[in-house]
Amino acid sequence: MNQTVALPAATNRNAEQLGVLFAVLSATGFATKAVFVKLAYRYGVDAITLLAMRLIGTLVILGMIRLAWRRPAQAPISRQDYGWLILLGLLGYYLSSVLDFIGLQTVSAGLERLVLYLYPTLTVLFSALYLKTAVTGRMIKALVLTYVGIALVVGPGLLNAHGDIAGVLWVAGSTVAFALYLTFSPPVIKRVGSMRFTELALTVSAIAMLAHFFVTHPANALIQPWPVYAYAGITALFATVLPLYMMAFAMSRIGAGRTAVVGSFGPIITIVLSLGILDEHLSLIQWLGAAVVFAGVALVSRK
Repeated sequence: MNQTVALPAATNRNAEQLGVLFAVLSATGFATKAVFVKLAYRYGVDAITLLAMRLIGTLVILGMIRLAWRRPAQAPISRQDYGWLILLGLLGYYLSSVLDFIGLQTVSAGLERLVLYLYPTLTVLFSALYLKTAVTGRMIKALVLTYVGIALVVGPGLLNAHGDIAGVLWVAGSTVAFALYLTFSPPVIKRVGSMRFTELALTVSAIAMLAHFFVTHPANALIQPWPVYAYAGITALFATVLPLYMMAFAMSRIGAGRTAVVGSFGPIITIVLSLGILDEHLSLIQWLGAAVVFAGVALVSRK
């Protein structure tokens, strides 16, 4: 009798632990993007061209996945969910990326990071407002910890930070777009399935980005040095497709709010990765900030 009652609790616990793991892996994958983008920029490619190349790579990878993985027939998608998929695809990886890159033209990287990583708080607030998700005391404490940690890591660089109000508003718009994507994705993922959701939303994003590119750039802008193609391909696989699959898996298990808070340590991973690759350095206070962020993630990872 006791054993029968304990099994569902253990199953739920395992599902939540798996959700947290997926959220951590997703944040790690997204965190590599900035490093690969900086390496590609050394060859003179502009932001919109690099975004277009990355999403061309994304479409190729998705096509290969579909050919290699024959899945059983699934229930048809309703017209309403197709509408949600188009909206979320535009918000999640097209609009948020374009707005962020426009803002970075006039806003320093340190200031951009602080504004961009307000998205966990916005996701928690939007989830509470629109989806009536409970905001627990543990969630609030975790948010406070992660923001204190991010401020400690980014703070030293803000001494030389610069940015105009327009640039800050562009980055803020990117933050709102990504938070809305995280907020409204979980119900659609449950109805459509995490694999289908990720593939279709990514396809919408890629089509929108390519349309943007061809409206604003000549086709020969895609002719770049071979390292740019390599970095675009690596970014498409390890910082786009795989992290989005894992984010969808995480949100289906632990919800949008907890997934967003776990993702708060993404900037820390970016900085750590850049230590050796981009010759950047962390001070003692910044390492302390990184530890505080991990403490916040550990707190929200517990049930």
